[in-house]
Amino acid sequence: MPPSPEPGPDRASRSPSASASDGLWSIGELAERAGTTVKTVRFYSDSGLLPERARSAGGHRRYAPGALERLALIRSLRNLGLPVSQVRRIVDERAGAQGALEDAVAAHLHTLGSRLSALRWQESALRAVQEAAPEERAERLHLVGALDTPPGTAPLARFWRAWLPPRMPAKARAVFLDAAVPQPPDTPSPAQVLAFARLCALVRRPCPTGPAARPTQPAAHRAAGPAESALLYAGLAQAYDLAAVRMRGGVDPEAGDALDCFVATYASVLRRRDTPAFRRALARQLALDPRLDGYWELVERLLTPEGGRPEPTPGTAHDWLRTALDTHLAA
Repeated sequence: MPPSPEPGPDRASRSPSASASDGLWSIGELAERAGTTVKTVRFYSDSGLLPERARSAGGHRRYAPGALERLALIRSLRNLGLPVSQVRRIVDERAGAQGALEDAVAAHLHTLGSRLSALRWQESALRAVQEAAPEERAERLHLVGALDTPPGTAPLARFWRAWLPPRMPAKARAVFLDAAVPQPPDTPSPAQVLAFARLCALVRRPCPTGPAARPTQPAAHRAAGPAESALLYAGLAQAYDLAAVRMRGGVDPEAGDALDCFVATYASVLRRRDTPAFRRALARQLALDPRLDGYWELVERLLTPEGGRPEPTPGTAHDWLRTALDTHLAA
């Protein structure tokens, strides 16, 4: 490497005050006091982060003593990984510098979080492939290799938007999507990566078409208009929440406020009274409705941490309430 054209540091002068008669430091003196190299100081100067105060008669850079504090700030920010563009905004700002620092740190933390999450997903995806039996390895590689890292929920949301009533109010639709679309964990296990990959593959499958194709929506869903669909899914969400409390407590399906809310929701949408005859007709209809068991089983796997207890989902809560209805009618 060719020698630096800048003069070396004045090793006779160790005080924090400027050593030259003009009160300025050479690039070597500044580098020595900062505990860094001339090459580093030159890089920050050429980047516009550390402007020199003047040039000597020989064209060498001269720095004011205040450059030492500025250089320390620059190095601290760069050591934390902040890009040069953000460092420049922070060191150049006089008023409101604290706000610029806070914004830059928050933005960089967000970027790092995304990178770390992506690495965790990649690691768990590789472990899922590594742990597979030889005959399953190709399928797993295809599944997890189709995922972005970290993955997004857009395919799941598109599936449900197409499934819901077309004229469903936007607010009710958003509430339903929050409940039906699971958020991928930041630190997934290999089993959770596989579950999410299978979920995405499931919702991308084309729906059956033709005269022999069965309806994909429940009867109450197909009969509901905009107002009724909002009422239907708001009432079901409340019933599912009530059932989830019983499920977390290990309670078997039973009659109670959760079942009453469940039945009352359907009765209101269908403009019927909640009578024993209606409950029997509802049980028969629910038994004929299309089911999305595979979706909810995968959601349960995704939401359940390794070795943890299964977390209720809208699908498992719906099954609990259906069983409660059947048990109630049988009694």
